[in-house]
Amino acid sequence: MATTLSLTALENLPAPVEAPGYDRSNLSPGILHIGVGNFHRAHMAYYLDRLFALGEGQDWALVGAGVRPGDQVMRDRLEGQDWLTTLIELDPKGLNARVIGSMIDFTPIDPAAVIAAMSNPEIRIVSLTITEGGYYVDAKTDGFDATHPDMAHDASHPDAPRSVFGMILAALRNRRLAGLAPFTVLSCDNLPENGHVCARTVIGLAGLSDADLAQWVDRNVAFPNSMVDCITPATSDRERALVRDRFGVRDDAVVVCEPFRQWVLEDNFPQGRPPLEQVGAQFVADVGKYELMKLRILNGGHAAIAYPSALLGHHFVHEAMADPQIAAWLRAVESHEIIPTLAPINGVSFASYLNKIVERFANPEIGDTIARLCLDGSNRQPKFILPTLAERLHNDATIDGLAQEVAFWCRYCEGTDETGNAIAPNDDNHRMLRDLALESRRDPLAFLNNPAVFGNLADNPRFREKFAARLRFVQEHGTYAAIADYLQLTKTTAAT
Repeated sequence: MATTLSLTALENLPAPVEAPGYDRSNLSPGILHIGVGNFHRAHMAYYLDRLFALGEGQDWALVGAGVRPGDQVMRDRLEGQDWLTTLIELDPKGLNARVIGSMIDFTPIDPAAVIAAMSNPEIRIVSLTITEGGYYVDAKTDGFDATHPDMAHDASHPDAPRSVFGMILAALRNRRLAGLAPFTVLSCDNLPENGHVCARTVIGLAGLSDADLAQWVDRNVAFPNSMVDCITPATSDRERALVRDRFGVRDDAVVVCEPFRQWVLEDNFPQGRPPLEQVGAQFVADVGKYELMKLRILNGGHAAIAYPSALLGHHFVHEAMADPQIAAWLRAVESHEIIPTLAPINGVSFASYLNKIVERFANPEIGDTIARLCLDGSNRQPKFILPTLAERLHNDATIDGLAQEVAFWCRYCEGTDETGNAIAPNDDNHRMLRDLALESRRDPLAFLNNPAVFGNLADNPRFREKFAARLRFVQEHGTYAAIADYLQLTKTTAAT
């Protein structure tokens, strides 16, 4: 009989499960986190849990928050188990489970409640995981998208916002009027210079209705950059059965993740911060190089294997990595086109980092799916692939592999794999992407007629030529042949 996770159950957890190593009644809030998904609970919540177990930083406990109707489901699940989460690390050498207790509350899913919680002087950091596409970035200019309906609404209704950033501004306004110090805003999303992007959005939104507030935010609010990393699959019946049958715990909000984590932060927290360096986080003056390394090698690597693997019918990521052609394709495009765009980092070997990425992708315990890697391509491609491609073009370097990656995405967007099986839609723009991809059967450049994704890149003659050629090749000869052709090209190039 499985033990239902709750505060009262902590003293009687099944033997293999580690309980929080501290008294939760001693915790007090310091961080409000918006977007309490799996990644947050496997990453930030884990680091804080480990810190509290050392008896350190216990005035930095988490308060959860959400702004979307779907966040209510997560809140309900966590409330029923006293905000506790079972975290299972999927180590091939042996699974282990730990109950994470660093969250002590969760605001109602209501803008007024979220604003009130952020206005509380105990909250000194507001952190976010709201997905890469949630920052209102104009793809054409790479700046703040002031024309988005959410931004227009919040500029017109600053006291009744509907976006995260409108709520942050409302809380900052409250604190300013009350004479309270502003909280630090910490983005934990996979964006280059995520702190700077977050600041640009908050200040840009303020400027639409209150220039004085915008200036005050610019001068007084810290937005440190950060780099986060931990592969965290979605929770399904598989994971719920795992925690129940393997560890004897009933947890509707169980999280599974790989046994690897990395967190690199710019040390810019005027109102203080938890001493996370005691549990492995790195505080540095400039996160940018680490951030770019992760975004391009890991996230770019995920994108590189996602679409060819889907076209070939691979379901799990580790199955795809067991395919010699997929593994060779990943190493080739990383080594020849992605890694050369990175500036050196003192003490870091990019070759070793790539080897670790390959090892992580191949971990059979994770159960990460190719479908998850393919998710939301219209937001992820402009973050993880197209900037690298643009830099290669600017430097007059080869782009065959990156153009092939975009071609694989186009072929995937047609909606069927190579054996004719339907691919389930997993992009908010899937209808437009499908129509453009199918039109590319007639005109291979039709797929680039998407300024929200490609911006000015679609006008580059060399990219247009390479993309058209690589797309035609995969359409006519298939995925394996396209990979083999690229691998041969890299061998020929290396030999000359």
